[in-house]
Formats: sequence, C-alpha cells, structure tokens
Amino acid sequence: MISSATPGDDPADGWFPESVAADYDSPGGANLPEVVTPAVAVLEDLADGPVLEFAVGTGRIAVPLAARGVPVSGIELSRAMAARIADKPGGAAVEVVIGDMTTTRVAGQFSMVYLVFNTISNVTTQDGQVEVFRNAAAHLRPGGLFLVEVGLPDLRRLPPGQDTAAFTVAPGAAGGYVGFDQYDVVTQQFTSNHVTVSPDGSGRFRRIPFRYAWPAEMDLMARIAGMSLKSRWSDWDRSEFTAESTKHVSVWKTAPSN
Repeated sequence: MISSATPGDDPADGWFPESVAADYDSPGGANLPEVVTPAVAVLEDLADGPVLEFAVGTGRIAVPLAARGVPVSGIELSRAMAARIADKPGGAAVEVVIGDMTTTRVAGQFSMVYLVFNTISNVTTQDGQVEVFRNAAAHLRPGGLFLVEVGLPDLRRLPPGQDTAAFTVAPGAAGGYVGFDQYDVVTQQFTSNHVTVSPDGSGRFRRIPFRYAWPAEMDLMARIAGMSLKSRWSDWDRSEFTAESTKHVSVWKTAPSN
C-alpha cells in the first residue's frame, strides 16, 4: 500500500514538514562531504561580510559556512527544518527567520544572498521567482552578490510524446526507491515523484511541484531586480558551463555605489 500523507505534519511547513525534516540530514546524497565542502568553500571565497541563505533548511550549508567564520543568517519556511539548525554543533551562530523567501525581510545588508540545491524551483510561478530575485537584491549592499545553484530540466532525454524521465531507480532486498520527473513544457511546470518501498512492502509516495527556468530567463529576472550576471559555472568546481551541463551555479551582482 502506498501512502502520500503523514499524520502529525504541519501544513504550514509546506513540502518540508516533520516527516521530511526527520530524515533530511541522513548520510549520503547531498549531505556527503564531497558535495557540501566544495559549495561551502566557494561561498566562503565569495563572501565579503555577512551573508544570507534563502531556504536555509536544516543548515546543511549554513552551519559549516558559519564555522569558517562567515556571519550567516537564513530564511526558512518550514519550522520543522529550521528546528534542526540549533541542535548542530555551531548551529546557534546561524540566525534564522521563519518566512517565505519571496517576501520575508531580515534586518541589515549583506555581502551575498545565496540559494542552493534547486530550491528556486520550489517557487512554482514566474512572478514568484522574480520576487525571489527582487527580495535578494533588496537585502544586498551595493556590489553585493546573489548566487543560485539549480539543475537544468532533463528535456533532452524526452522522446516525442513522452513527458516523464526517471532520475533514480534503486531496487533492493531491503526495499527500494524510484524517482521520476514529469514535465509540462508549455507551462514550465514539473513534478518530482518519489516512491519509497519499505522491507515489509509498505510504501510512501511524494509528489512535489516545481517550475524550471532556463539560465537566460534567470538573467532577465536578475536584470528586473537590478542585477547583472557576474559568473556562471557548471558546478561548484567553477568548471565551464556548456551545452552538456546538467546544472548551473550562477552569480549575479548589484550595481556598485556611486
């Protein structure tokens, strides 16, 4: 039997309630040191004063960045996710404000705002994504930076007439997991679908909506917010962004003071 709902989750936490937050820091995947460390190193290098993370989550990036001496604040919609930050070694150094990254303001000006791990796509309208860029720019001092890490839609794998592409198929004796994205190329909406089966045969299905935006569209969003492109890489190693890249790390800059 596949279940999609979990009793006890707070709807105010959106797509990242307690049932998700409880396992978010599990070893592997995005939590591997070889994934976290390069991102933190780039952010430390770019920071020139206090920084702000939109959708700070459980502090996967913010806490190790703060441990390097960078003053870090965060905005997070999910109380269940944010509650994990203070329990991590050094997590008390990260100041978190609960709210929506399209509108919530944090006091002060920052040298950089950053938004990682595809989270810009959790904002499912173009207008909302524009507001993310505007809110980032409003937090930045003159010459400040806005960095986004986001995957590119896997449309090249879709033959004519097909709208679905699997990204993980992991069967096993102890259960299994299947993940696939379903795209609407007209609206740029897509859903990530996650099916997890436990050893006893019970399972869970999660379907999360997203909106993809091409790098050129994000450049226009940045221009609307008064920023211009500074750098675009294929990954945190600052490798060249090419037609074969599966994601991009882009940095936009506000105008310097006169």
